[in-house]
Amino acid sequence: MGTESIEASFLSIFALISFFIFLLISKYSHKIRGGALLDKDFLKPQAFHDLPVTRSGGIAVVLSLSFFFVIYYLLYSNILYDYIFISYSVFLVGFLDDLKTNINPLKRLLVMVFLLFIIVYFFPIKILNIDIPFLTSLLSNHIFSSIFVLLCFLFVINGANLIDGFNGLLTINLIIINIILTYINMSNQNLEFSILIIFQIIILLSFLLFNFPNAKIFLGDSGAYTMGALTGLNTIITNNLNPQISSFFFCTLLFYLFFEVFFSFFRKLAQKKSPIYPDEKHLHMLSFYKISSIYGKNKANYINSIVINIFYLALITPGLYLLYDPQLSRYWFFILLLVYLIIYSRLYHLTKN
Repeated sequence: MGTESIEASFLSIFALISFFIFLLISKYSHKIRGGALLDKDFLKPQAFHDLPVTRSGGIAVVLSLSFFFVIYYLLYSNILYDYIFISYSVFLVGFLDDLKTNINPLKRLLVMVFLLFIIVYFFPIKILNIDIPFLTSLLSNHIFSSIFVLLCFLFVINGANLIDGFNGLLTINLIIINIILTYINMSNQNLEFSILIIFQIIILLSFLLFNFPNAKIFLGDSGAYTMGALTGLNTIITNNLNPQISSFFFCTLLFYLFFEVFFSFFRKLAQKKSPIYPDEKHLHMLSFYKISSIYGKNKANYINSIVINIFYLALITPGLYLLYDPQLSRYWFFILLLVYLIIYSRLYHLTKN
């Protein structure tokens, strides 16, 4: 049996394992700590469901990842230490919140910063290819490099958690990103790394079956943190493995996750709100209010996810034709930020009443 057929067999087996893990977790996780994982808070700004739904997707994600790490070792005799430490660390931070442990958001952020910095610094995880000349020399300094990579992770992880408010919104977005990363790596013969990403896509698809269009399970903070962190790591490694591709293309690929956090932070400061607490003025919430006025709240929940991701895919697609041109990739990235601001401004004025 050839290597490719062995990999295909393992992928098929893993798809079944992952599906049944999500099935069992969605069915029985309401019993954990007397229903501590059930999301019954219908009054919070980011709540758009009417019945209790378990926030146990993170448990299913980390269990599936555990099987994946074993299968990957059997396939390639390689232990993915960076993926293992990052996924388990951010999962634990998010899981404390899923269990409704009363931890101040700032303290939770500081714990995440500490854990991620230790991992990034000691492995180390570096960005080797960047199209900003003055940063290239600064990144040769190990401490500066670690802080820079840490900030990249924080933007992506918190962006993932921030947009995880509607059925399928985050999951579809991460699937699109990882499919594009897989395409890039397979096109450049990085086959082993492509398989690694495909395993993660299978986990996301397994979750989507139970979350879209109607949710039987939520990712929770633990699931959003974990899959956001792994997608960030996938992007960094893809950037390093393919130096001929402009690093601004990868900024384009992650622009929605990144800029949602960046813009929201300064918007809340300007509105004299705490930047670490959620509100109802994020882009995906404004679009939901507009769509719900047409289709009603229940349908708008998943239609909103489809609409946003169609727009996202349409906006990043031109970047695929510019990925080998650093100058044009840079221009397109900043055009996307401008487009985001225009769309946000329009939605804000349409829904402010």
